[in-house]
Amino acid sequence: MRDETFIRLMALLPKSALSAAVGRATRARAPASVHRFAMRAFAKRYGVSLEEAEHDFHGYSTFAEFFSRRLKPGLRPIEGGERVVISPVDGRVSQAGYAAGAECLQAKGISYSLEKLLGSAEALAPFADGAFATLYLAPRDYHRIHAPLSGQIEAYAYIPGEFWPVNPRSVRSKRALFCVNERLITFLRTPAGRCAVAKVGATCVARIRASYGDVLTHSGKPGVVHRFPQPIEIRKGDELGAFEMGSTVILLFEKGRVRWASSLIEGAPVTMGQRIGEAT
Repeated sequence: MRDETFIRLMALLPKSALSAAVGRATRARAPASVHRFAMRAFAKRYGVSLEEAEHDFHGYSTFAEFFSRRLKPGLRPIEGGERVVISPVDGRVSQAGYAAGAECLQAKGISYSLEKLLGSAEALAPFADGAFATLYLAPRDYHRIHAPLSGQIEAYAYIPGEFWPVNPRSVRSKRALFCVNERLITFLRTPAGRCAVAKVGATCVARIRASYGDVLTHSGKPGVVHRFPQPIEIRKGDELGAFEMGSTVILLFEKGRVRWASSLIEGAPVTMGQRIGEAT
């Protein structure tokens, strides 16, 4: 199927309702045998590394718990040094580089507005001309998100939106994809200055859950920007949140504060804790 045909068909799909329905199904308290059948089928279909999971199938009471599973302790060592930037997720590099003013590259020939991604000109201001990296999480991947550097969580923004797929075909074809979809953005203060970790929803990404406070997307609540009166201390590698079904994370840093590693190129695999850059 051509990319253009795929996008036209997706435009007809009730993506929000479908994602909500999938979410309810994955969290439903069905008989354990039903969930274990779904887990096994999913793991076989997508090549999930079951050896890395914290528990076997019997340790998860719903499919959603399995999908957002933790890993066994020690499997993702955190590369050291307070100025070493690590990958916040397991996945693949979709794009990485440096913003052209307030525009970032989505795919060849397609860019998007950081102001629209982040929700306001005020939120955009620190990140104009800064380093960005877009990391895609496939269904088989570990779906928790971690801090790329130590620092403080200063604020978050929940921006409701649509639920387009974020797979490579959609990234190549749907303009401003990451600005259209629902997203939860965590704003950090780090040794590399300000950092934004934008978690982007997608078709069948039922919800995005933060590990700080009562923050849950696609739960019927309106969009919100919240600044913590007392910033929350966080160490590099600490958990920021999880996808209930998987998607994309976009990292943003201030201009001139981060230099990406030469290995951070389109299509390259990354694992959580791996060095991907350096604070300058």
